[in-house]
Amino acid sequence: MKNPLLSLMLMAFCFVSQAQKNNPKKEEWQQLFNGKDLTGWDIKIAGQELNDNYKNTFRVEDGILRISYDEYEEFNEKFGHLYYNKPFSYYKLRFTYRFVGNQTKGGASWNVRNSGVMLHSQSAASLSKGQDFPVSLELQMLGGLGKGERHTANLCTPGTQVHINGKLNTQHCIDSWSKTYDGDQWVTIEALVLGDSLIQHIIDNKVVFAYEKPQVGGGFVSKDHSWKEAHIDDDAAQEWIKKDGTPLTEGYIALQAESHPIDFKKVEILNLQGCMDPKALNFKSYYMKADNSLCKYKK
Repeated sequence: MKNPLLSLMLMAFCFVSQAQKNNPKKEEWQQLFNGKDLTGWDIKIAGQELNDNYKNTFRVEDGILRISYDEYEEFNEKFGHLYYNKPFSYYKLRFTYRFVGNQTKGGASWNVRNSGVMLHSQSAASLSKGQDFPVSLELQMLGGLGKGERHTANLCTPGTQVHINGKLNTQHCIDSWSKTYDGDQWVTIEALVLGDSLIQHIIDNKVVFAYEKPQVGGGFVSKDHSWKEAHIDDDAAQEWIKKDGTPLTEGYIALQAESHPIDFKKVEILNLQGCMDPKALNFKSYYMKADNSLCKYKK
């Protein structure tokens, strides 16, 4: 016969355990890169089919996610991106990267120690086959060249535009106010992304760039730069043109392959959207957008 007292004790124990496990203030970072392989990521390289890892461009070695070109004879405009396969809207992204070695033969001069992490990107599957870059917000990383300033955590806007200090800014690439990072040193960047309201680029707990109201529009690079020049199919281009002015509220995260080798040793995310009911078992006090359909309660 079932013991009612024992059942009550077990239920109480489970409830207490769940409550102890959920510290509302404790940040629960998710590792997007597992340190072992490319599970959870999709590959799209210009001119190649979805998930064709052309010449082993994207790989994991010794716990490091590497974008490498040692199997290339020449770059040949094989712009590529590695996309995490789930979209996000409200979150903090944190990643640690370094540029290594020399640029691949055939890469453009502006791509020396140049790469990026795309925010609010279209999905890998939605790109045209020859498309160079996804419609997205590029958090651009630049490495120092040994002389002069060269800021990192900048913004570039393929197919997008943003507001800065309350005004629409249609420049394609805009510098941050970060310091310069020369050599092959590791650099950690955070991005605070709040849907279509505010996005900040952060280094060493200091905001080095900020913008608001990201949206589709402005041509692909500028009003004078056609979508066809980015090797986007006519039908896809027309769909994007129809969306001109549409707020960018969410999208995918993608790591860029742009001809200079780059390493990532950590890519992690803190979701800021979830259960905001303090009575729920999975309430988090740091969430910034409510989705109470995710709330879990004591049975």
